[in-house]
Parts: sequence; structure tokens; C-alpha cells
Amino acid sequence: MRIREPKTTALIFASGKMVCTGAKSEQQSKLAARKKLGFPAKFKDFKIQNIVGSCDVKFPIRLEGLAYSHGAFSSYEPELFPGLIYRMKQPKIVLLIFVSGKIVLTGAKVREETYTAFENIYPVLTEFRKVQQWYALLLIMLCLP
Repeated sequence: MRIREPKTTALIFASGKMVCTGAKSEQQSKLAARKKLGFPAKFKDFKIQNIVGSCDVKFPIRLEGLAYSHGAFSSYEPELFPGLIYRMKQPKIVLLIFVSGKIVLTGAKVREETYTAFENIYPVLTEFRKVQQWYALLLIMLCLP
């Protein structure tokens, strides 16, 4: 079942359980679940199971170097999927990291976990910032006697 406002989709099961996806906030998720039912209902065991966030660090990332250096947490198979899959232990979040600098964070149960995960990964990403070719050449030329 789909509704337009908030724009969400729900799976409704014969058992009475429902899974609502697509909401942009915790409040929208609860509102959408109420609207989908169409009648006043008591929510039993309402919980957020998965929060997905995305951002852009605005610089390209050397995924090969990151995968090599953080092999215990990383999976990078560019022939199968263009992003590096980084499984952070604490908080327990999965990050999809793309060479473009775009990041997708998933698996959080509370919003703060996504913020903490990003704060943890950002210094690592800056370490593997891809230097543009023209910039690298300029640096080499400046260092020559």
C-alpha cells in the first residue's frame, strides 16, 4: 500500500504486522503507519528498525587504498558493485562509500548512530582523499630544484 503524504510504502501482513518504508523522519514513519490503517489503532511494539542516511564529502576517494588499509572492515569488488562496503563495528553501521565522495549509511536504529558513524569515518576518508592529476603535477613541479 502506498500513500502520497508522507510519501511511503507499507507491507501489511495478515498477522496484523506492518512494515513502513520511505519516511524521512521517525515522526513521518509513525504518521504514515496511522494513515495507512485508515482507522484509529493502538500501536503495539512500534519501533524503528533501520535508518538510512546519505551525504557527500565533496571530494573524491581512493577506494583501493581504503580497502587495502581497512581490509578487516572493507569489501570492495568494483566489477560487482562500484562502491566500497565498510562494516563499522561501533556503532554497528554499514557504509557504502563511492569514489565520487557520496556516502550511504544504513543499519542505524537511532538517528545519532548515523552521526557518530560519519564522525568516525570522516578522518579516514580525508586520509584517502584522491588528489587531482593536475594538482599532483603542480606539487611535483614545485618540489623540483
